[in-house]
Amino acid sequence: MMLPQLLISSNSPASGSFRQRGILCFEDAAAHVRSLPYKRNGNKEDLCAVLSDGYGTCSTKHALLRQLAVENAWPDVRLLMCIFKMNAVNTPPVARTLETYHLPYMPEAHCYLRINGAIWDGTTTGSCEENFVNDLLLEREIEPAQIAGFKVNWHKDFLEQWLKETAYPYSLDELFAIRERCIKDLEYAH
Repeated sequence: MMLPQLLISSNSPASGSFRQRGILCFEDAAAHVRSLPYKRNGNKEDLCAVLSDGYGTCSTKHALLRQLAVENAWPDVRLLMCIFKMNAVNTPPVARTLETYHLPYMPEAHCYLRINGAIWDGTTTGSCEENFVNDLLLEREIEPAQIAGFKVNWHKDFLEQWLKETAYPYSLDELFAIRERCIKDLEYAH
């Protein structure tokens, strides 16, 4: 996907953080964020931590880019969150954990951008929509401030309903702990 070369003209926090690093357009900002390692930031509320920490997750990386779009009045860069079937095929590093707990997949919350209607995933250099779009269960648009509490609660609500509909012998807390092991698998893989 060709990213738009929108100029960063705002002096707001996200825009200023990119400009201080010599990054002057959206295309370069997206490429820089995508190149950063996958790892959780200590403070999801500080979107610029992706740049200062030098790493981020699907949530923090895409929320930062959406914030950049908001600051520069680029309406066609939207932040989306989905639940998809994270499995051994679309996310190989989690295969062992899923096998250990006898799960064919883990319903996972994932964030990405829709740019001019097309999906763009900048989680890692190898990320693309093919990694999850065929296993998509649910999708909704969100804003950057929703990547912390709202995203976690939405995900847990989905998992709780999923457990009711399946025969897996796990409580919500146990399932979320398995999910956390899967996230650690991803951190170690990158």
